[in-house]
Amino acid sequence: MQYAPELTPRLEWAKLVPDVYKAMIRLDTAARQGLDPTLYELVKIRASQINHCAFCIDMHTKDALAAGESVERIVQLSAWEESRHFYTEKELAALELTEAVTVLTDGFVPDEVYERAARHFEETELAQLLAAITVINAWNRFGVTCRMTPGHYQPGQYK
Repeated sequence: MQYAPELTPRLEWAKLVPDVYKAMIRLDTAARQGLDPTLYELVKIRASQINHCAFCIDMHTKDALAAGESVERIVQLSAWEESRHFYTEKELAALELTEAVTVLTDGFVPDEVYERAARHFEETELAQLLAAITVINAWNRFGVTCRMTPGHYQPGQYK
């Protein structure tokens, strides 16, 4: 079977602005503090699916699998609302918040979405979750705009 050729990346932004890249790494490290690693990867995968960032989907799916996440839960993530029984109530609240923060279709995060997340996360953990969602959205913007190529990442490669 012959696959289509890979798209050529547009810009190697991390090499061109290494201080920004290093700052993003520090921000990512700070955002993950105190969050369950599985939850963190689910949030990163879901935001990346919404943003169509193939590079980040590839990376965080591989990282989640390497950390012991099940294939089934990762596969069902794109349809989590119909597959709620695969996730805990806390994970569902995080996924719902991830979608609201990532999409912002109404220009704001609905009160009921925020309040549901606030019931499952202590304030500091909720702030960390918001930071994690914000950081993956920033990474996605770099990945999509620069057309970073998926398929070559190895778990732990950028840590």
